Amino acid sequence: MLKKFTQFPAICLLMGLLFLASCGSKKYVAQKSTAARAADAMSNLKSKQLYRFITDWSGVRYKLGGLDKSGIDCSGFALLLQKQIYNVELPRRSKDQADAIKKKNLSHLKEGDLVFFSFGGKEVDHVGIYLNNDFFVHASTTRGVIVDDLTLPAYQNAFVKAGSPK
Repeated sequence: MLKKFTQFPAICLLMGLLFLASCGSKKYVAQKSTAARAADAMSNLKSKQLYRFITDWSGVRYKLGGLDKSGIDCSGFALLLQKQIYNVELPRRSKDQADAIKKKNLSHLKEGDLVFFSFGGKEVDHVGIYLNNDFFVHASTTRGVIVDDLTLPAYQNAFVKAGSPK
């Protein structure tokens, strides 16, 4: 009887380690699935020219007022993308770009539509370009040009409006 009782702590320790390991693997799978979904959004783009534009600019660092590969801000990225891919002229500032769209519901967005956010108050201060399946591309202040998930709470909480250029 004593032998069985002394194995009990070892069994509990083993079960605890297995539990912790399984929790860690679930977190990894969730992160991998977001990256896989972003890759799917890119591979499902209808415009191959848009795909090339995004991959060419991917990772370019954020620079307020920037408009080239040495650094770019969100409105500059939207301006260049809209001009080069869709031959659409946009104002320079994200706030003015938001005024130059035909508003749409999120569920009706199409590839190339614009999504606007307010992270610093009531006015629009950030813009991205919708891709598909709730993903968009933008110039992030911390990560540079990146494809991101629109359903993340940070974006849902800051979302202001979306639509296509008039």
